[in-house]
Amino acid sequence: MKSYAYLLIAIICEVLGTTALKESDGFSRLWPSIIVGLAYTASFYLLSLTLKTIPTAVGYAIWSGAGTALISLISWLYLGQALDKAAIIGIFLIVSGVLVINVFSKIGVH
Repeated sequence: MKSYAYLLIAIICEVLGTTALKESDGFSRLWPSIIVGLAYTASFYLLSLTLKTIPTAVGYAIWSGAGTALISLISWLYLGQALDKAAIIGIFLIVSGVLVINVFSKIGVH
């Protein structure tokens, strides 16, 4: 379970870093740029700890899928970016895929 805690925090850090990336304005703003570097560093470090016990295919799928879904939600709610029907369906499919991996996959934590 510790691996999944690391993975959850890695996802949160990745989402924070990506949100700050938008705010960094092409790395022209100091504090958002610093947040990007720190958040991505923490995210990759925690993901590397996760991959000690969770297979890469599963860990990376969860990390990238959940991060994509959360960034899309944040972009829509806080940054005012519109999501069309195709984007919403795609995000739903990503989240569904992550759920299928977690619920039905036999290659989980070893």
